[in-house]
Amino acid sequence: MNRYETVIDLYQVNYKVGHKYLLHDITWQVKRGEHWVVFGMNGSGKTTLLSMISGFLQQTKGKVELFGENFNNENIIEIRKRIGWVSASFFDKYYSKESALHIVLSAHSGTLGLDDDITLEDVRRAKALLTELNLGDRINSTFDTFSKGERQNILIARALFNHPDILILDEPCTGLDVYNRSYLFHTIEALAKKEDLTIIYVTHYVEEILPLFQKTILLKNGYIFGKGETSEMLHQEKISALLEYPVIINQNADGTYRLNVEAKPDLMRLL
Repeated sequence: MNRYETVIDLYQVNYKVGHKYLLHDITWQVKRGEHWVVFGMNGSGKTTLLSMISGFLQQTKGKVELFGENFNNENIIEIRKRIGWVSASFFDKYYSKESALHIVLSAHSGTLGLDDDITLEDVRRAKALLTELNLGDRINSTFDTFSKGERQNILIARALFNHPDILILDEPCTGLDVYNRSYLFHTIEALAKKEDLTIIYVTHYVEEILPLFQKTILLKNGYIFGKGETSEMLHQEKISALLEYPVIINQNADGTYRLNVEAKPDLMRLL
C-alpha cells in the first residue's frame, strides 16, 4: 500500500447546487495521524465537505485528493473502502428496510449495497462489531426499526468494518443517550491510539471536542473562517465572531471545553 504524508488535500474546492454555492474556495490539508475537528453551525457546509471527501459528492471546481490520488472511475471504490464514514444526515436518506447486518457489510463493497465477494469471515466481523455496540441480538432488524442512537451505532460498525485509514464522524452524538455518548468518546480515544489513523470529527458543540483533537477548521456559510491549532481556534473572541454573538469559553481540567452563551427569549412580555 502506498503511503502519503498528506492523506486529504483540497485546493480551492467549490460545490454548487443550482445557483447556490454550498462550499467556497476550500483549501485544506490533513496529514496522516492528525485528528481534526470540523466546527460550525447548521448550514455551514460541514456534511457537504465530508460527503465530498468520502467520495459520495463530486466538487464543482477545484482539486480533491485522497492518499495522493484524484477520485476517478477506477479508484473511487478502493479509496472509499479506506474511509470510515458515520453520517446519519447522509445515510438516513438511503437506508430504511435494509438489515443492520446488510448495512455493515455494505462497507465491504465501498458502495451502499452488497457485492458477491462477502465471505463467512466478513459476516463474523460484522456481527462482532454489532455485538460490541450492543446490537448483537438485532442484526437482522431493519434500519427503520432502530432508534436514532442505535442507527448511529450501526453506522459506527459500518465505518470500522474495513479497518479505515481515515475515520470521519459527522455529528456522531446525535440521538445518543448518556451511556452511549460516553461509550463513543471512549471508543474514539481508543481508536486515536492506533498508529497512522486520521480522525475527522464534525460537531457544532465545543463540549464534544476531546483533547486528542489538536487541529480545528471553522466553517461559516460554506467558507473557511479559520483553521489551525484547536487552542487558537476555540478562543472566545474567534468563536463569538463565528457565531455572531458573544460567548464565553472555558477549558476544563481534563482538557475539554465549555461554552456559555446568553440566549434568553423575552417571552414574559407576551404572556
